[in-house]
Order: sequence, then structure tokens, then C-alpha cells
Amino acid sequence: MTRDIVRRYPGNPVLTKADIPYPVETVHNAAVVKHGQQYIMLFRSHLRTGRSVIGLARSSDGLHFVADPAPFLTPAKEGPFAEYEEFGVEDPRVTAIGGEYLITYSAYSRNGVRIALAKTRDFRQVARFSLITEADYRNVVIFPEKFNGLYARLDRPHSEIAPWSIWISWSPDLRFWGDSQLVMRPMQYHWDEMKIGPGAPPIRTDRGWLSIYHGVFQTMAGSVYRLGVALHDLHNPALILGVSDSWILQPEDAWEVTGYVSNVVFTCGAVAEPDGTVKIYWGGADSVMCVGEADLADLVDLCLTRSRPPR
Repeated sequence: MTRDIVRRYPGNPVLTKADIPYPVETVHNAAVVKHGQQYIMLFRSHLRTGRSVIGLARSSDGLHFVADPAPFLTPAKEGPFAEYEEFGVEDPRVTAIGGEYLITYSAYSRNGVRIALAKTRDFRQVARFSLITEADYRNVVIFPEKFNGLYARLDRPHSEIAPWSIWISWSPDLRFWGDSQLVMRPMQYHWDEMKIGPGAPPIRTDRGWLSIYHGVFQTMAGSVYRLGVALHDLHNPALILGVSDSWILQPEDAWEVTGYVSNVVFTCGAVAEPDGTVKIYWGGADSVMCVGEADLADLVDLCLTRSRPPR
């Protein structure tokens, strides 16, 4: 069952640099969210400087996207964000909560990489809110509900002692975060043994919060990025109920195996549908955007019946 648990869209890739009406070299690592009847994709693109901007594309069916005529978010040129976005903005995630959309993204500069938070209500105007981590952090996803009045997020700080593990943190106001706990580590001699990180914002199911994450394995030919799933408790997401022992998606198609960074499938977004399926979006080889579909019940079942320890 695991081999085809994610059914690739036969029309992949769904967005490439040829589809963008301004000069870019890649289209990858995109957040996707449903806004009314429209799917919104916020994608990362490399420029020929090697630095990144975030673009926006829209779709009525989640499969056929049309890009806006200009980037959605570019590095700030003034104010408190400018110093920390000097080298580019990357890898957005989007969470709908409280009538607005929270956008977390990586801000790169000579000071390292940290996470910034911006807000929008309509994906036409966007306002930067706060820099919510120090360096070096990546892959911050915010849960779409509060827990006992607190926002919750999953993140991935860098540490040489517990390398590239997933943590949970809490906030009363989205600006100040704390009470952090390590919740999930890479597993030795496993498909995700080198590093792991949160992917798409967690999805609520009847049996828990489904988190789609990426895991990396080092081979003699270089690193391979795959996707896996974990299930968090509905009321206390610091508690992981199960982690699928097997990956759900690995690089197989030509545009996933070869590209700007070869052998990569990397997700920043997934959309749960009313029929019990979920559209999972991933960047292929840091070059193009792809989509596939899975049954939420199958992904949850993997976490609970074919599980490995979270730590």
C-alpha cells in the first residue's frame, strides 16, 4: 500500500519557471492553501543572483495554476526586516486561523537564517508581523487551532548535539514563543536518519493532527529527501501518537531525480478536501512544483499501525 499511497497527478509538474511571467530560474517549495473557492500557491523561486523571492499562483481546481505578474514577497529594503532578509526569502508555509492567513518563511542574511511571520487576509496585501526565531531555524509550521489559549508551532532548530530534530513551541500572541520541547528525532539507519523537518502545516483528523514531514538519508551519491507522516494528539500536540515507519513519497519522476538539487521531494503545503483526500504539493529537485493525492485515513493508519518511535 505504501508504494502508491500518494497518487501522483499525471500532469506533473504543475508549475515551472516557464509559467512565471517574470525572470526566475526555479519554482519550488510552495505553500498551498484554499482561500474561498481558490487555491493559492506561494512558491519560492531562485533569481539569477542565486537569491530567492516568493511568488504567487492561483487555481480553481488545485491542479492548473496561473502566476501573478509580479512576486508576492521580496526581501525588505528598509525597516527591521531588511537586515535579516538581505540574502532572500524562502520556503513559505501558510496557516488559516482567526480569519487571517499566517505566512511563515525563512529569512536569509549574513546573520544566518531565521523565521519571519507575515499576515494577509486576501493574498493581495501582505504585512510583515515579526521575526519569531533566532538563527538558525527553518521549517516553522503553525497549527490552525489554539490549545488552551495558546498558538502552537513545530520548528526545526539546528543543533550538533540533537541534529535537525522537530520541536514544538507555544505563544500567546504569535510574537513571543517559548516552553519549547523536542518531540521527534531522526532515527538511526532509517530513511530519515540524517535530518527531519516539518513540512505542511498539520491537518486535523478525527484521530489526531496529521503532520507531513521531510526526512533525509545520506547515500554515497548524495542526500535523498523523502516525505513521511506523524500523528499528534488532538488536545496536546506535543504528544506524538505514531510516526510511519516507511516514507510516503520519494524522488522517482525525472524532475524529482534531476534538477537544481537532485533527488528531492520537499513539501510546504497540503490541502485537505471534503471527500477525505488530501492534495500534497511538493517541490521536485528544487526546480518545479508537483502535486499528488492521498486518502487521509490511509496516512493516519500508517502512523498508528506501522509505526516507529518518535524519539
